[in-house]
Amino acid sequence: MTDISTHSSRTPRAMLHALGGGVVLLISLSVAISVGAVQMPLGTVWGVFANMLAPDLVTQTWTQGRAAIVWEIRFPRALLAMMVGAGLAMVGASLQAVTRNPLADPHLLGIASGGAFGAIMALLHTGLFIGLLTVPFMAFLGALAATLIVLAVSRFADATSADRLVLAGVAVSFIIMAAANMLIFLGDPRATHTVVFWMLGGLGLARWGQLIYPLLVLVICGGWLITRATALNAMTVGDETASTLGIPVARFRLIVFVVGAMITGVMVAFSGIIGFVGLMVPHIVRMMFGGDYARVLPWSALVGAIFLLWADIAARTVMAPEDMPIGIVTGLIGGVFFVWILSRRRTSQ
Repeated sequence: MTDISTHSSRTPRAMLHALGGGVVLLISLSVAISVGAVQMPLGTVWGVFANMLAPDLVTQTWTQGRAAIVWEIRFPRALLAMMVGAGLAMVGASLQAVTRNPLADPHLLGIASGGAFGAIMALLHTGLFIGLLTVPFMAFLGALAATLIVLAVSRFADATSADRLVLAGVAVSFIIMAAANMLIFLGDPRATHTVVFWMLGGLGLARWGQLIYPLLVLVICGGWLITRATALNAMTVGDETASTLGIPVARFRLIVFVVGAMITGVMVAFSGIIGFVGLMVPHIVRMMFGGDYARVLPWSALVGAIFLLWADIAARTVMAPEDMPIGIVTGLIGGVFFVWILSRRRTSQ
């Protein structure tokens, strides 16, 4: 009887939390589209959106130039921020589960660096041999290769502990970034300025025609991770417990790493290296909603989307009218958060 009453009391609360999260996301999206070098009233933002869905639904009181800024530049940029934030946060949460490492993150484990390496290789050396899919494809291959290298190094160095796995990832990340810098050095000097975007992180190249790729990867891979919430819960307890529950531990961990590499690689291909989102957001979510991955993963996606929207707002307003690379903003916040996590772990020991 207690379980039924507890469940019934949690359901309205969960719905209320979800509604509140959706409202915060909608407000964040509205602000992200309205601010910038040219300020847009919220009425203009959603008036343009309504008229794009149904022409002449709202009386137009804005110029065509403002409509183009809202629809062609800021809307796809904000949507890309939401997808990248959601994807990186879900990857971080999943990696923290399968490695039982609260410091696991696609940036710290070298996965994002591998994605950047693949993107740079495509832009400066291989060319777009399969069209617009070349950069996401090469970024995924780079992220996957970095993942496998980290796993191989950790096994070779017997780095089975959580801290040593992170150190192995950081070492591999430095090596891959050195190789990426070599690619830039050997590339066409007239084209190397284009890769600065991937090195510092940014959302300014978002276009409607390209959003389908990160959206598909997020829906398919993120959806798969959510369906494996029970297995991820078991992995946080330990390999032996997960094995007794019938989970093929080694294979499941490898699949999660591959799925994480897919999400990270594609997101990096369109946004560049944006660090620490996957580290911070899952910790915040677990402090707010507990450690059950049935809640951690969807809430990580939502909070990650909101966080990156506001990081992009800060990047566009701190040095207005210039856009600061968003990777700088997340790096500053994430570095402080990383130190805070380390201090908490030391005091708890």
